[in-house]
Amino acid sequence: MEWFDESCNVFNSLKDIMLEAYLERMRRLNEMPRKAGDVFWWPFTQHKLVPPSAVTVIDSRYGENFSVYKVQNKEYITQQFDACASWWTQGPDATLQTELARDMGYAAARFGHVMFPENVYEPALECAELLLDGVGKGWATRVYFSDNGSTAIEIALKMAFRKFSSDHGILPELLKNNPTESCIELMVLALKGSYHGDTLGAMEAQAPSSFTGFLQQPWYTGRGLFLDPPTVFMHNGKWTVSLPEVFHSATLKPEDTTFRARDEIFLKSRDESNLAGLYSLYVSQQLSQYSTLSETNKQIGALIMEPIIQGAGGMHMVDPLFQRMLVNECRHCRIPVIFDEVFTGFWRLGVESAAELLGCVPDMACFAKLMTGGIIPLAATMATDAIFDSFTGDSKLKALLHGHSYSAHAMGCTAAAKSIKWFKDPYTNLNITSEKSQKMLLRELWDAELVQQISSHPSVSRVVTLGTLFALELQADESDAGYASLYARSLVQMLREDGIYTRPLGNVIYVMCGPCTSPKMCTLQLLKLYTKLEEFTLVKTKMNIN
Repeated sequence: MEWFDESCNVFNSLKDIMLEAYLERMRRLNEMPRKAGDVFWWPFTQHKLVPPSAVTVIDSRYGENFSVYKVQNKEYITQQFDACASWWTQGPDATLQTELARDMGYAAARFGHVMFPENVYEPALECAELLLDGVGKGWATRVYFSDNGSTAIEIALKMAFRKFSSDHGILPELLKNNPTESCIELMVLALKGSYHGDTLGAMEAQAPSSFTGFLQQPWYTGRGLFLDPPTVFMHNGKWTVSLPEVFHSATLKPEDTTFRARDEIFLKSRDESNLAGLYSLYVSQQLSQYSTLSETNKQIGALIMEPIIQGAGGMHMVDPLFQRMLVNECRHCRIPVIFDEVFTGFWRLGVESAAELLGCVPDMACFAKLMTGGIIPLAATMATDAIFDSFTGDSKLKALLHGHSYSAHAMGCTAAAKSIKWFKDPYTNLNITSEKSQKMLLRELWDAELVQQISSHPSVSRVVTLGTLFALELQADESDAGYASLYARSLVQMLREDGIYTRPLGNVIYVMCGPCTSPKMCTLQLLKLYTKLEEFTLVKTKMNIN
């Protein structure tokens, strides 16, 4: 008893310190929404549409969930599933998150940051070797590290244009005259609806859109030939190819554009179909406009595309047959091929690289986001020996004069090496399966019956599901559709209140899990989505009646 009496003041003091710390934390959490609106300039956000009450206060993250601070009659912390994967970067479960924090801490303590050119250190070398043995296996031989997705794209464009110039006799002529001047305007072949990043050069490789108009990018000219791609989606339980207007007059069989199962869309046997011939002819005709130097000195110097899924453009699935025919025609014309896998790479679509689904390989490919588990920025542009060789020579001026201060930083390479190994190991990722061919895949994460049910909902115009992605487009009038649409705002709010943090792309709602997320967790999210979709439809119906 004497000890308790003597220690009473100590414990009272400790209690006061803990209470003071708690009250200070609560005060800070309460003021954060207002202060955020005063000091932040959020990306892709119209601040006039975001009052303090609409700001999400994230106290922490654990695995796939945010811990969100809320005040509704009382203060509390609740969990929200990160259904936008924090802009498609996230993949770690709670265990991997802890492992990454530990390994990155070691890398920071051992290396800090060290310069990359003409140097080698274990994290960078291991990361490069894993990339070449994984997403680049069978085609890539070189890894060029950079900071993020759009810079990786710009590096790939420089590589492609050099290779094209070398192959088509432009480079010797240029070097003979003046290596500091341009003698030809090189353009890209790309797809409408594509998105390759927000830096100025990457935006030039995109078709005109909400992101490239004068309000956003006054310098934009759009240096490319932009084709309208056929897309694939599920509606009323059936997978359908939606053809652009240019193909509407073609005589096709029903089996050319309608499929019982999604996997039929990826079959290589489609290469012998009438539709394949139409695709090839169309692409060939478009490229023929640039087969010889015109009066404007313009030529197509690269093909760049997001394989299979166009992300920011609205989660559209491009017909893989069309993309294969694009690659084939560009090969015939000796046009280098770039795959933008910043979004699609590292199991996002159920395979390590979307090239596996497409059935063909690029000359260059760009990776970021999930490469590090999404925990820290790092990007890689991978290339073939032929691309690399077009930069070799006796003069430094012929080298690739491009670089980033934090190229191949140790923490990022360490995180990437850990994530690459973790995601493909069946012992750490229970979703990994192997076919008879030993091809590694993610098992199906989204309940097939539930997906069909949602695709048949009267408020849904299309559904896309592949790998870790489930997306739906809400049925809306043309004035309420597209990236600037606010049509989905009320549904988004309903979902957040029910524990799903989602951020729409206009009238497109998507739920994105990680490569390690259990199918049970995915089913739970879809059940919640379907329930809220019913409520949303009921509210909209009542509004229309009134």
